[in-house]
Amino acid sequence: MSVKLFAGLFALGTFSAPGRAPSAGLVVPDGRVLDLRTTTRALLERWEEELPRLRALAADPANGPAGDWQPLETLRVHAPVEPRQIFQSGANYRQHVIDLEIAHRSPDDPRTEAEARAEIAAIMDRRAAEDLPYVFIGLPTAVAGPYDDVVLPAWAAKPDWELELTAVIGRPAYRVSADEALEYIAGYTIANDLTDRATVFRRDMPAIGTDWLRSKNAPGFTPLGPWLVPAESVGDPGDLQVSLTLNGDTMQDESTKDMIFDVARMVSYASRTAQLLPGDLVLTGSPAGNGMHWGRLLRDGDVMEGTITGLGTQRTRCVAEESQ
Repeated sequence: MSVKLFAGLFALGTFSAPGRAPSAGLVVPDGRVLDLRTTTRALLERWEEELPRLRALAADPANGPAGDWQPLETLRVHAPVEPRQIFQSGANYRQHVIDLEIAHRSPDDPRTEAEARAEIAAIMDRRAAEDLPYVFIGLPTAVAGPYDDVVLPAWAAKPDWELELTAVIGRPAYRVSADEALEYIAGYTIANDLTDRATVFRRDMPAIGTDWLRSKNAPGFTPLGPWLVPAESVGDPGDLQVSLTLNGDTMQDESTKDMIFDVARMVSYASRTAQLLPGDLVLTGSPAGNGMHWGRLLRDGDVMEGTITGLGTQRTRCVAEESQ
């Protein structure tokens, strides 16, 4: 029995045939793709009008031009959408935050590990009560396709993985409440928010804090996709399994139930300051099980496979940067 590509009747992606420019495509579960002759962002700009048309095309392929349907295996799969803005979330899974804090613990810390974990958990509870997610900005140039190789820069001493559920915005959102935030999400996809742990913190100026430009925004550091699955097909985004394997070994396998701030609260929080636009991405944080936890960071030849319930699977091979 074949593995289902994604949940629901259809998904969107961006594809190219040899010698042709990338174009948005409608994917149906049997592995055929209809060239929509536009971009995914253009579809998202008109999402409320386009969604019924896409449903009809998926339900009855005869509604579309027969010659435009192509087998998926003949096409290159690109990132499903080209965002203008990327909103990234840090410290949003309880167990992940606790594990990171323990990994970075000073050897002079007088607390036992159990005491340290309890104190960190209390801080997480306080953040949740005060409604203070941690959101920062990423660069669209870091986005890569779901099956592209990622080049590990020579300067990145500790490259790490962080698989994340990602919301794709379907209408302009500014100062929306958490109660209405899900209405602004067109669908969901997968992002692997790669991070060089060695450059996260500024050692020359500790008071400045984190350096997200250096640590997260190298070209290809955000493998995205493979699909944009409509929100109506995903169900509850607060009950999805996020799993990543490294060379076949499971490293991350956690439910989005472990989020401190759910998807609606993340979108609402970002919209308090910024106007979110169609096609923008809201990455919602990564669960426990990154390389720092395992004491095993990325190196040349590693292959990561990341999957989230109903959203498909991405596969990324790591390649060391060639010496200049």
